[in-house]
Amino acid sequence: MKRVVPFLALAFCLHQATAQMSLGSDTGKLVAQKDNVITNNTIIKIENLGENINSDLPELRPTISADGNLLFFICENHPANTKYNSVPNSQDIWYAVRDSNGVWQEAKHLKFPLNTSQYNAVYWISPDNNRILIRGAFGNGGAYFGKGVSLCTRQADGRWGEPEELRIRNYQKYDRGLVSGATMTHDRQALILYMTPEPGSSNNDLYVCFPKDDGTWSEPKSLGNQINLPGDEMTPYIAADGVTMYFSSNRPGGLGDNDIWMTKRLDKTWTKWSTPVNLGSPINTEGWDAFFTLDAGGEYAYLTSNKDTYGESDIVRVKLLEREKPNPVILVSGNVYNAKTKQPLTASLIYETLPDGVEAGNGLSSPTDGAFKIVLPYDKNYSIRASADKFFAISENLNLDSMVKAGYKEIHKDLYLVPIEIGQVVRLNNVFFDFDKWDLRPESDVELDRVVKLLKENPAIEIELSAHTDSKGSDEYNFKLSDNRAKSCVQYIISKGISASRIVSKGYGESMPVAENETDEGRQLNRRVEFKITKN
Repeated sequence: MKRVVPFLALAFCLHQATAQMSLGSDTGKLVAQKDNVITNNTIIKIENLGENINSDLPELRPTISADGNLLFFICENHPANTKYNSVPNSQDIWYAVRDSNGVWQEAKHLKFPLNTSQYNAVYWISPDNNRILIRGAFGNGGAYFGKGVSLCTRQADGRWGEPEELRIRNYQKYDRGLVSGATMTHDRQALILYMTPEPGSSNNDLYVCFPKDDGTWSEPKSLGNQINLPGDEMTPYIAADGVTMYFSSNRPGGLGDNDIWMTKRLDKTWTKWSTPVNLGSPINTEGWDAFFTLDAGGEYAYLTSNKDTYGESDIVRVKLLEREKPNPVILVSGNVYNAKTKQPLTASLIYETLPDGVEAGNGLSSPTDGAFKIVLPYDKNYSIRASADKFFAISENLNLDSMVKAGYKEIHKDLYLVPIEIGQVVRLNNVFFDFDKWDLRPESDVELDRVVKLLKENPAIEIELSAHTDSKGSDEYNFKLSDNRAKSCVQYIISKGISASRIVSKGYGESMPVAENETDEGRQLNRRVEFKITKN
């Protein structure tokens, strides 16, 4: 018989608190109260995720997706587990999906090739939900090599592909203890591990590795003395902002055994951190607390609890206080399309900071519908584009450097890839000029360098590069402005070694609008730089 989903009987008066919630009688989902005000008397409750997730068996190690709609966790000793009959306390990966009404659907057991080794776990989910980091080193068609971590990618049929070991320099030198694990930053630019080089020890430290150009990862580097004390530091989680870290530790000042602590990275060395702060009750208890994860909004923490549960432990969530939240970010979602056919495409996602052109992260669009999600911290100017063979990307610009940190936001922005064919037109959205001028701004270099790369890799291609204006100003003024802007772009491209005979400059003024000039949005669309492939 179905059991009513309970709230755990944990309520505490805190100096800062979250918005109060009530239980909707029709769907079982949480509904925001009208008076959404934080007061000294606000009560924090831990919410059990319910019997579609939890059972009378131990549920452990939740890992939540950036959008909060996909959950992986461990279920121990379930009869469906791969090694149920041969391994004591078998641990397999299970997952659940949350529907559009916010209700978790019944959890399912993850099949081969992921649940194969003695103990299994998902450590991290990419923001696009198309890659996961799992426990163990795998390769050669799913063969288990031993300790380590592996990455799995979603295939065209929606299934997970075979896991592939992340090759980390001198990894075996550091992972000699009883337990180990990992997580990754959302931009995939850092891998954080917990382990110990001391054979048979359970006192772990936290380390970081960085991706190298050859596809391997650098040798683990300690996160420093502010994080790694003589005791046990483990189960780290890096929030979507890339600087806020939550981890479990038995350091002095805790409420019980291991507690969850929060710290912020102070620079790019990954060795300087703010003083870790204990998250207190009800997140921490007098027992052993670990396995802390967040969605991109930083609104809710998902963790394991053994208080008032169906079994030995359950997956629960708790709404965080403002002081416990990471810095706000923006979740960008959309689809990748073929600009000519308007059909969805599978592609890589690349986002770079401007004007330096440094890659800030990467992603994958869905092999079924081209959908993608990426997470972007504030305070930077980004160029975003898709990438696929035989296509040129129409990049998009998101200048979050000019936006006020108003909190977590979600933005929808589709991306287009133009086939490299005669007659195809590509808009260059990341070419910038100051008002009433035609001198290129430095952040334009990244975009124009992509055109240079296209021409160098395809020596038969010739293009017409054009600039356009809106209808404000005289025809003569607009023609002169657009003509000079087009010439500035062409001169830059020629300066990079492209023959002048392969590129024609044209200024069209206001004569070729792509939108109405009666609105700010339309005028912005008409102010553009683009190129057309004239020969291939």
